[in-house]
Amino acid sequence: MTSFVVQRNGRAATTEELAPLAFAGYAHFTAMQVRGGRGRGLDLHLERLRSASVELFGQARPDDQVRAFLRAALEDGPADVSLTATVYSPTGEFTAGEAGAQPEVLVRTGPAASGPQGPLALATVEYERVLPAVKHVGEVAKTYFLRQAVGQGFDDAAFVDRRGRLSEGTIWNLAFWDGAAVVWPEADMLGGTTMGIVRRQLDRLGVPQRVQEVTRADLPALAGAVVMNSWTPGVAVHRIGSVPLPEAPSFLELLHRAYRAEPLTSL
Repeated sequence: MTSFVVQRNGRAATTEELAPLAFAGYAHFTAMQVRGGRGRGLDLHLERLRSASVELFGQARPDDQVRAFLRAALEDGPADVSLTATVYSPTGEFTAGEAGAQPEVLVRTGPAASGPQGPLALATVEYERVLPAVKHVGEVAKTYFLRQAVGQGFDDAAFVDRRGRLSEGTIWNLAFWDGAAVVWPEADMLGGTTMGIVRRQLDRLGVPQRVQEVTRADLPALAGAVVMNSWTPGVAVHRIGSVPLPEAPSFLELLHRAYRAEPLTSL
């Protein structure tokens, strides 16, 4: 049994198949943590892949076929892994595409991850991603701004749009706490799968939440902030730009409790 795999459409990927992808950036993906061979929010991951494929390629693989590819990758590795499913066109990029060309699915597994411990300090950067609702690859800005932030003494960066609204982090969703309710920023952004899991479980737990515009000027009135992604439902943020924020351990515990309430299901 191999530890980790890279498969194309459910079979081991060859060098010839992978080589074009090393020089391409027209693709989209989803990432999840798998524990005991099971994951959370499978419906959200499948919906993400389906809608992004239609947006980029005009068609999508059937959900049951994608699930079969995910299961095939898990059969050849340990029970706890990080899994990434990338969807791309065999016609590559810098072309008009080819009518009827079915998207390919590349599945990669690697060591399980849980994210940084925190608390984090985030630099603010004025930036808006192209096609923000699509989790697409080839975004040099995310790593560039992360490295710029670290060079300035921060841990990562948060994006601010042209209207001054905080939207998301480099690879994170943002969430805030006003002392009684969870506040999700209103802006163009990627709707994360972990964010989706947490939101529906907070509803089931009866926790108040709302969506509103959050600017840097609003931060001093807030009682806490976190980042979240496929690694974790919450890492505390203690500073955004020059504005300090309370670490709010009860807020962090609430988000983790909501995430744990989502059942693990077989892929």
